[in-house]
Amino acid sequence: MKFTKLSMIATFAISSAVAGGDISPFEPKASEPAVSDSSCCAKTKVGGKLTAFYYTDDADGIDMFDKDNSELAFAATLDVTHNFTNNIAMNFSVIGYANTIKRNYTMEDSDNGAFFNVANITANYADTTFVLGRQLLDTPMLGGFDWLLAPGAFEAYTIANNSFENVTLVGSYVRTWRANNTGDNFNELDGDNWTLGAVYDDKTISGNLWYYNVDALNYTQVYVDAGYNFGEFGVAAQYVSTDYDAGDDSDLFAIKATASLGGFDFLAAYSNVSDREAGYVGRDTIYTSSWNTFASDSVGDAFKVEASTKYEELSATMSYAYYEYDQGDDEGHEFDLILEYEVTKCIDANVVYSNTNYGEDDDENALEVFVNYKF
Repeated sequence: MKFTKLSMIATFAISSAVAGGDISPFEPKASEPAVSDSSCCAKTKVGGKLTAFYYTDDADGIDMFDKDNSELAFAATLDVTHNFTNNIAMNFSVIGYANTIKRNYTMEDSDNGAFFNVANITANYADTTFVLGRQLLDTPMLGGFDWLLAPGAFEAYTIANNSFENVTLVGSYVRTWRANNTGDNFNELDGDNWTLGAVYDDKTISGNLWYYNVDALNYTQVYVDAGYNFGEFGVAAQYVSTDYDAGDDSDLFAIKATASLGGFDFLAAYSNVSDREAGYVGRDTIYTSSWNTFASDSVGDAFKVEASTKYEELSATMSYAYYEYDQGDDEGHEFDLILEYEVTKCIDANVVYSNTNYGEDDDENALEVFVNYKF
């Protein structure tokens, strides 16, 4: 599920310097929308993409490619930014979609429809950025990812400051959350839900420190990571402590090593979750997480190995992960093969094959194919 990094279009995104998992880290800063100038208004920028998405699996004993186990949907995304002044802008991203092949459920919770996934006001003053409204968030244990027809999104109030060299300070108060593949269902979160974070990255040493208060899921949490980049090699570690209002608390520890050799990038990671699943909203960024499996849910040991390479316009990633559940009482695994081909600068084609076992008797095979045309 975590193939492409979060879209930076018409949004404000915060990333951990050591993101982990399959979400590629990027610079934590306010971003100008990656769209072209409109010819009719110099202060307005317009862009977007067209997406075709096909999915099939062999769940419930039905063969892959069988119509009862396949889905085909199409979507159009329009991204617009209008600059009122040099410091204040309005951003919105609207998604329209239609399901053509569907089984007992449909993508985005309806045969067809449209909704605003992003709609916010962004203001900049000196080294500080404010974002008010629907937006994409990308923090280590609270965020969405760009999968299926539209990224997961939030209604939130965010402030970020870059006054200190190599440091970003972030705070977000979150009102609602739209999970991936749920249409226009921005669900209101009970209580107070907020996060404060500090991100450091000087290209050699990186680190994150985040605090989460998630009343909607009855926990508070501390997240910390640190990494060192030796050039062709790197090491990093994560620690997550989740304090639940009732029952057992959770401690998660993870380490990873990365290397670049002969045109290939390699990763080896290990994690352990004790007593109870680690809390997260939307998705986690634990080093051992995979396309379908979040390591935060794996109570016990987990490890992952991964290799990736790029040849001209073709990028390929292959990984295998092992997961324990219920403190080792059950075992699961996941194998992923991810291919991305850049047909042109505007068109990319992607194929994802996964074989996943969630600690049950049978494996589940799945194939996803999606093509994007960006304009």
